[in-house]
Amino acid sequence: MTMDRYPPIADHGLVGDLQSSALVSSKGVVDWFAAPRFDSPSTFAALLDHEGGGYFRLAPSHPEGSWKQLYYPDTAVLVTRFMSPDGVGEVLDWMPPDRSGTASARHRLFRAVRTVRGTVRFALECRPRFDYGRAGHELALGPDGAVFRSPGITAFLQSTFPLERDGQDVRGTVTLNAGEMATAVFTVDGPDAAAPPPPTVDGSAENLAETTEYWQNWVRNSKYRGRWPDMVHRSAITLKLLTYAPTGAPVAAATMGLPEQVGGERNWDYRYTWVRDGSLSLRALVDLGFAEEATVFTHWLRERLMERLEQEGEALQIMYRVDGTPLLGEEILEHFEGYRGSYPVRVGNAAADQLQLDIYGEALYGLSQGHEIGVQADYAGWKAVARTLDWLADQWDRPDEGIWETRGGRKDFTYSRVMCWSAFDRGLRLAHQWRRPADTARWTRARDAVLEQVMERGWSDKEQAYVQYYGGGVLDASLLLIPRVGFLGAKDPTWLSTLDAMSRTLVSDSLVYRYDPAASPDGLRGSEGTFSLCTFLYVDALARSGRLAEARYTFEKMHTYANHVGLFAEEVGPSGEQLGNFPQAFTHLSLIMAATTLDEALDGLRD
Repeated sequence: MTMDRYPPIADHGLVGDLQSSALVSSKGVVDWFAAPRFDSPSTFAALLDHEGGGYFRLAPSHPEGSWKQLYYPDTAVLVTRFMSPDGVGEVLDWMPPDRSGTASARHRLFRAVRTVRGTVRFALECRPRFDYGRAGHELALGPDGAVFRSPGITAFLQSTFPLERDGQDVRGTVTLNAGEMATAVFTVDGPDAAAPPPPTVDGSAENLAETTEYWQNWVRNSKYRGRWPDMVHRSAITLKLLTYAPTGAPVAAATMGLPEQVGGERNWDYRYTWVRDGSLSLRALVDLGFAEEATVFTHWLRERLMERLEQEGEALQIMYRVDGTPLLGEEILEHFEGYRGSYPVRVGNAAADQLQLDIYGEALYGLSQGHEIGVQADYAGWKAVARTLDWLADQWDRPDEGIWETRGGRKDFTYSRVMCWSAFDRGLRLAHQWRRPADTARWTRARDAVLEQVMERGWSDKEQAYVQYYGGGVLDASLLLIPRVGFLGAKDPTWLSTLDAMSRTLVSDSLVYRYDPAASPDGLRGSEGTFSLCTFLYVDALARSGRLAEARYTFEKMHTYANHVGLFAEEVGPSGEQLGNFPQAFTHLSLIMAATTLDEALDGLRD
């Protein structure tokens, strides 16, 4: 059976161990895997270059049949089922979750196959391509399995069935009758690592049971009792999978280079921690009752504030590596053709050097969520918060690149000003709640000045709406957060008028565009799809504004755009296909936020 050259982006499930992750297609192919961390160079990247990226296929060899993929309930254990005239087979993929809280060089991907009915012959192909396909490797094949050695990394493939050499790669087959099971384990480790013990069927079954129990116990801690438990808990598991356990920092997505427009240049590396995304994820975690995860990221965020103010320049970068280091260059992998020709493929992210003033609002919003679960800054941490707001009081009235990281020059973005207002507003609240020393008079003057400026310059009489940047006429979905952060009330006439204008201009069959790139050039060629994040922000805003029937219909309709296992990429294309990096944490956290807001509003109808 041949491998699809480039399967649809949505045709994948995600597995991970809370430090690294892999995508598995519905045909049983691991075509993305980076370890030992999310932001490490790839080992399998056929999703970005079919010929040179590398892959690990384990699937029935029958040329005909149908495929189904699902998660074992409330877990990150992925089950891929195959139905053919010969029988029914399953491939189970999982990674044992990290429980130590410390960074590890060793990461294991378990791949078990079993036959449910009849007799099924499974075929294995393992073709690693280290360092984004730039580094060669040497293969040693022995009775205990295969060893792939490449500069700086060693990988092991061990199985309960025979493997054979295929150049510097390996392959194998196993035929199973109903009730029989076999296992292959792919392990990455440091350059001088020794091989782990060979797997056994019983040992793999025990590991599967432990992994299943871990995830189901974790989900039981959720306090969500609303109308959409399956979607909300799948989103929560996805956020957990995308969080680097040693530091508590969530990455924006598991992948890099997947296009916002197939064949276009909007192909970014999202395997880093954005202050914005991570801070807003705190609200979702608090809403669901995951206090431990919220607490750990609150500490991570406070550490960034403390360390950055000791240096020259801006008080925060917009993004960091998962360990908190700020070094993020950007390069093009010229040897990769890109997903279906979507070139260039970028690694790293030059947007790290941009000025995006909104991040201070999100950071203070996040810290205030931590306060709800009893996380209070120590004195040094509070001084870092206070110094940040003192700095912002002098810096907020500047053009910046904005939330969408445009590369068309700085502007006076309205959303950036709204979130600066939010930073001062949250800071004043925390100073009062924590009874900490602060220049509250200065912060109050800055907060009020921001509000007055936005009201005067961010409003367009022509559009009867708050617009993307001062003096412009373009609408921007980021402003859907206005009522959530409290800048305006959800029933404020100017806000309701803005919401109506967005409904007319940015909404297409309940899906929401960020903005119109043709009307507001962002320095990049091509177009993009609707942003799933924005659609869920739209649901949240509709619910807060009392438009509950529309909010619920939009929310329910959006569920139909999830993939077969409940995951969302960044965007939805013109034919309903998912586009962009996958799965995207921002989309899943906004789903949780929208669900909890909508549940609360609908429950209020019964009071």
